Amino acid sequence: MNRLSRLVFAAGLATVCCGTVVAQAQGPGREEFGLTTKQLVQYVERVEAGIAKCMRAQGFEYIAADYETVRKGMSADKKLPGMSEEDFIAKHGFGAATMYTGEAMQLASGYSPAKVGLGERNVNLFKNLSTASQAAYNRALLGQNTDATFAIGLERENFARVGGCTLEAVKQVFTPEQLSASYYNPKDAIVNKDPRMKAALRKFAGEMRKLGYDYNHPDEVEPDVRKRLDTLTKGGTLAVDKMSAEQLAAFKTLQNFERRVAMKNHELAEKFFKPVEEQIEKEMFARGVQ
Repeated sequence: MNRLSRLVFAAGLATVCCGTVVAQAQGPGREEFGLTTKQLVQYVERVEAGIAKCMRAQGFEYIAADYETVRKGMSADKKLPGMSEEDFIAKHGFGAATMYTGEAMQLASGYSPAKVGLGERNVNLFKNLSTASQAAYNRALLGQNTDATFAIGLERENFARVGGCTLEAVKQVFTPEQLSASYYNPKDAIVNKDPRMKAALRKFAGEMRKLGYDYNHPDEVEPDVRKRLDTLTKGGTLAVDKMSAEQLAAFKTLQNFERRVAMKNHELAEKFFKPVEEQIEKEMFARGVQ
């Protein structure tokens, strides 16, 4: 689900050629960051190759994940095997606080969405390292936020929490505009400016306020929950088993809040937002936008 900040159009999108980023005159595509599917595949392949190169320079092995693996990682935080999206949301909300443990994701005994996009081979490489080497590996690969993989950042269209070699590789492929805090997917910006969507969002916001939630767009809800989680867990550095009684109580309160607000967000988005979005996008891409 994309984040909502102020709506900004980059001065054209970009495509990758010969290791550099060049301007693109055509309109936005359907994928994350307004990319076409072809461009997204190119971006993923180049970022993954960059991660592997950076990790080798730091003395670690990393096998560049292919596009299909990263794509699975992009959708893994919204579903579980054998569970519908609605069931997932009812039980886990956005999978933020509800699935947070604070442990290294590669070692999670249960389902860990963040590790899916890394690929099984990289997870196995990590597991075979010593405890000290595992900590150093994650610092090199991900920086401070060890849950912020490339696939997760790409899905959320937000690399603010990404670090380490992952961020270094991302910077080599994505434009400064795409990496800025004010960036917003140009396709979504077009959709949100449509009068029909403005009317739908007024209905959405009104219903959310009746329930006590101060959100104006479905895209605002998940980032808010994750921001609250980051504050509580000190940027993801506080493991659940290290929390004080007071912290644990606040954590459980956040989990319950997440489930409630995610369910209402989903219900109202399906009712007011999604039908209008689909119609506008249908018209947009019928005009030749990729």
